[in-house]
Amino acid sequence: MSSNIHSHFHPDERPFVDKALEWIEHAAYAHKLRITDFLDPRQAVIVDSLVRRESGAQVRFDGGYEGAERQRAVIAPSYLALEELEADIRLLSIRSEDTRIAQLQHGDFLGALLGLGVKRDKIGDIHVHPEFCHCLAAGEIAEFLHMQMNQVHRVQVTTELLPTDRLQIKQPELEQFGLTVASMRLDGIVSDVYRLSRAKAQIPIKAGKCRVNWKVEEDPSAQLREGDVISLQGFGRCKLIEVEGLSRSGRIRIKVGKYI
Repeated sequence: MSSNIHSHFHPDERPFVDKALEWIEHAAYAHKLRITDFLDPRQAVIVDSLVRRESGAQVRFDGGYEGAERQRAVIAPSYLALEELEADIRLLSIRSEDTRIAQLQHGDFLGALLGLGVKRDKIGDIHVHPEFCHCLAAGEIAEFLHMQMNQVHRVQVTTELLPTDRLQIKQPELEQFGLTVASMRLDGIVSDVYRLSRAKAQIPIKAGKCRVNWKVEEDPSAQLREGDVISLQGFGRCKLIEVEGLSRSGRIRIKVGKYI
């Protein structure tokens, strides 16, 4: 592969690019199969783009269900039947007889899982329902989670390992609201969504603490588009749902959703 491959990626992404290149080269030249940890959508894009440069390797992504946000990559030599290779994903069901489980949120379940000492990369999507939580996890740690998980934010819980086809999906909830903005600049929309001054919004953006579609964006003047997902460290995530057109005063009407 080209020696200047790093020039196509943000500096913060280069360590991951190096790892991905190693996985791909091992598949192409050492005939080794690699099942990665769970990747976020940006990491999946990186792996896919690198595999396309190497004819001796191929990749399939699997998050346990169609449309998963976090997925494992199955990277294999090009001669293997990719569809027959398992991504080794298990479904952990977390339940409780305590009615307070209905008050628990995504962060509570994730915090309890990480509190057991596992890496975030071993955990896939988490679907929180009023009576239970379904968590997708790497097969190599699933039994450990099943044995060790007994409490979530002071609520006693029990767990069960289920086939992934019994997953009950919970679509992310968005708190939707409308705004009018002078332009589609990143700093302007971030300042309005998170109620910051334009100057204060620029500080975390320039510090590399803002991502657009899971990619670090350090340019406050970057132009956003309908469908973009913006995350600001310490403030959560939001989605630019719709660009509705111009108001009578010439400002742009947009619809935004904050992830709850």
